[in-house]
Formats: sequence, C-alpha cells, structure tokens
Amino acid sequence: MRTKLSQFNFSLPKNLIAQYPSPERSESRLMVIDRATGKIEHKLFKDLLDYIEDKDSIIINNTKVFPARMYGRKEKTGAKIEVFLLRELNRKVGLWDVLVDPARKIRVGNKLYFYDKNNKEVLVAEVVDNTTSRGRTIRFLYDGDEVAFQNILKTLGQTPLPKYITRPAEASDTERYQTIYAKEIGAVAAPTAGLHFSRELYKMLEIKGVNFGEVTLHVGMGTFRSIEVEDLSKHKMEAEYYRIPEETADLVNATKDLNKKVIAVGTTSMRTIESAVTASNRLKAAEGWTNVFIYPPYDFRIANSMITNFHLPKSSLIIMVSAFAGHELLMDAYQMAINEKYRFYSYGDAMLIL
Repeated sequence: MRTKLSQFNFSLPKNLIAQYPSPERSESRLMVIDRATGKIEHKLFKDLLDYIEDKDSIIINNTKVFPARMYGRKEKTGAKIEVFLLRELNRKVGLWDVLVDPARKIRVGNKLYFYDKNNKEVLVAEVVDNTTSRGRTIRFLYDGDEVAFQNILKTLGQTPLPKYITRPAEASDTERYQTIYAKEIGAVAAPTAGLHFSRELYKMLEIKGVNFGEVTLHVGMGTFRSIEVEDLSKHKMEAEYYRIPEETADLVNATKDLNKKVIAVGTTSMRTIESAVTASNRLKAAEGWTNVFIYPPYDFRIANSMITNFHLPKSSLIIMVSAFAGHELLMDAYQMAINEKYRFYSYGDAMLIL
C-alpha cells in the first residue's frame, strides 16, 4: 500500500504557531513518546536529563545560519525586491542561487542595488539566469576580497526567519535562531530541534557521561518546499550538502556496540546519518550531497531515539518523524499537542521519541 500525502494533513490553530522562542532555551515544553508502550508524557526540555544515560550519544547538526534575506532596489524603477540567498555557486565570480519576491518584476539582465542603513549604495548584482518561477541566479558585481564581501552580506542581510513567523526579524533573533553549537556557515534555516539546548543543559549532559557527535547538513529551502504529489514515492528532495567526520562515525558505532541510545537531534541529523550507512548497518565518514527522502515504511538503521519539533502539515519533516514514531501514534500525539496548546514550528516546543 502506497503512503499518501493526505495522511499527514491536520488542522492547526494559527495561535499555536510560535512567533517567539521561549524566554529560556531549555524551558520549552517537551512531549516524550515511548514507541514500545505508546505512553506519552508532558515535561520540560531540561527533563531530557532523566531520559538519557551514561554512554548514550546525541548526534547534533553544527550548521550555522547566515543572514540570507536581503532587500535590494531594481534599476530604473527603484522597486523593492526581496533577495533570499540559497547557495553560493562560484565564489570567484560572486555567483549565487537565490529566490526573489516579487518574481514577476525580475528578469535576466536586470540589475539590483543594495544600500546600507545610511542609504549608501554598497553592492550591485546582475540577474544572469532564471531557475524556477521564483528562482534566479545572480552575480554580485564586487571586486573586493572574500572577507570584505562576507562582511557586506552580514551588514545587508537579515536573519532568515521562516514566513510563518509573521513579524520582522529582531536583533535577538541573531542569537536565538542559532544553536549554541553552530559553527559551519551555510544554512538558510536553523536545525530547530537543537535550539532547545542551553549551554547549561549541554554541560550537565556531558557531566552525566553523554557523548555528543557532530555532523553537518546545510539546511536549504528544499526541506520546507511543499510536496505536490499525493504518491510520496514520486516526490524528489532537493540535494543538501552534508559531512560526517570520522570521529562521529566511530562514536556512533561504539555506542551501537554497547547497545546504548543513539539520539538524532532533528530531522536534519537523521537525514545525514541515514545518508551514509554501510551494508552492515554501520555509520561511515562521508561528505557530499544528499537528497534522501524518508517516508513510511522505512527501516532506520542508526538512531534509535529522536528529538524533534512540531512540524507543518503535509511537510517532509512530519512525514519523516511519522516513519520513525509510527503514523497512528504520531498523529494522536499531534492532536494531543494541539489540545494541550503546545507551541509549533521553528520557535515552538519539542518532542522526544524513544
């Protein structure tokens, strides 16, 4: 029987979509689901300490969000255009894949001018190709060095909050829409399950004997793009860059040998480790591009526990979590979360699936 997109639809009250994070990272609510018994508990994220033991391993995505949302002015008309940076294609010539809005006004050959807060022109870009209905390839016309260019982007860019956060980005988002362990620049969206770890909780887990293994997956817009097909076997994910270092592969395999928990933090960490599995179900060091799409039924080969947020209906994220938790149990848990007024999406609450 084919898994269908409509199985992952549900009605979510708009007031449950979190517009701000909780005042303290680890004070978010935590729903704990035991797959073996079907038991569901309501805790705080800091209670994670009660569920993770000595020699368990937590796999975290160390990608770092860059200020990807910029606003430019179109030549001649001066129309305001949002430019959302997706991926750098060629550093030497300043070539980027971007999304533009409104797209109907932007054609190949157009120039876009970017100004600082003092209304001084600091950057110019030229549209060189159409990629999708909203997608364009642009070339930044800049002849300074790479460090100076990156500093300009930081000045011009804003924290790329998802569109369902309807307020403008604020200064506090620069820090809060970033995990405490973020270091590898390249994501246009945060791996949000990791936002709940405070430095104090991280340290307390280390003291308890829990190991942390880092992977990198640079989250692209494809993770959040709508699925347009009812038959999920026909959906194609956009490729995202990932890397698994040798030390993380060694840690995970040693943890499995001890029959301890391997906890994937978020769908991005889960996709990463499921992209580099040997025939004997061992994790291997790897680097490249992954377009793996995980949907039920699926045999997870590395992680046996998962931390995740509450996701959009009919998204690739809820579909993956359903494959891990079991469809009926997860949809029951989501209805319970709505009834209990859990906060949803990027700045929302968390779920631990055991």
